[in-house]
Amino acid sequence: MKIIHSDFKKGQVKIKIETLDDLWYLSHLIDPKDHIKGKTLRKIKKTGPDERTQKVTRKPVFLQIQVEKIEFSPHSNILRISGKITQGPDDLPRGSYHTFNIEENTEITIEKEKWLSYQKQKLKESTQKKYIFLICLFDREDAIIALSKHYGYQILTELHGDVAKKEKRALTRGNFYQEIIKALKEYNQRYNPENIILASPAFYKEDLLKLVTDEKIKKKIVSATCSSAKESALNEVLKRPELKQALKNSHLAEETKLVEELLTQISKNHLAAYGYRETKKAVEAGAAEKLLILDKLIQEYRQKENYDKLDYLMKTTDQTKGNIHIISSEHEAGQKLKGLGGIAAILRFKLEW
Repeated sequence: MKIIHSDFKKGQVKIKIETLDDLWYLSHLIDPKDHIKGKTLRKIKKTGPDERTQKVTRKPVFLQIQVEKIEFSPHSNILRISGKITQGPDDLPRGSYHTFNIEENTEITIEKEKWLSYQKQKLKESTQKKYIFLICLFDREDAIIALSKHYGYQILTELHGDVAKKEKRALTRGNFYQEIIKALKEYNQRYNPENIILASPAFYKEDLLKLVTDEKIKKKIVSATCSSAKESALNEVLKRPELKQALKNSHLAEETKLVEELLTQISKNHLAAYGYRETKKAVEAGAAEKLLILDKLIQEYRQKENYDKLDYLMKTTDQTKGNIHIISSEHEAGQKLKGLGGIAAILRFKLEW
């Protein structure tokens, strides 16, 4: 994300969306009642000469809306922000509804009554270089190549080799492995990842590594072991001890570490609170050092029009100098937090419940 202009005293920040990950950040930076303005397309209905036919066209306009609804799916390429028009051309009635479709290269201005410190931190974080890596899980018959994202990972391709079930090991070095290497070269050039994680059961990764001749690819490869070449093994691979050093700067590793710290505190019956009621009590007591909220919980509260409850907890945590972490539900750490109610806190001091 690129910050074009910012004036926090006036509550205004103008940004440009550069990557799909930026949409994830933006979906958590924009709150109901904020104002969004920028260029957008508006449907215009024109009545035909016989006054019975209507023609609908899309006209570029500059609008401002007051936000009511934010919709984002990690599997789509668009963030939808809807609300009532507060500024715009004279021929558009104030109070009518409009939806901004935010995608790559979109420029918008966000206006808040007040930017909280955690929101400023998230905005700064979104402008920094993203640590990304490729993950390739494979055996002699199947391969999955995925790209790390802020909210988990994205499957780029699945490859399948035509291999006889009783084929000997020596024959697994054929075209299928070359197909995997070709795909890795293409994605390395397209995304320029920091590392390429090559994971397989048994000996397959060693066989494939012998066929890699591109030095740029070789330097990035980190080997790991996995139980299968299925999507379900992706989270398993990310926890492998041999990848600890390679992944230490990734956001996935950071979120996993936070959730594991929370679980450790829960197991000790010590410095942790989870579930809305317990977490609210900890936040109001000023005990919440780290507030963890699942991204899907935020979406759920927005849909039920209960977002003010979460907003209150985040604002109170911010005021008491706690750190707020929005955890993606698209990986295992997020699923563990979901099992705890989607919200929890790591505490500064123990509370008497």
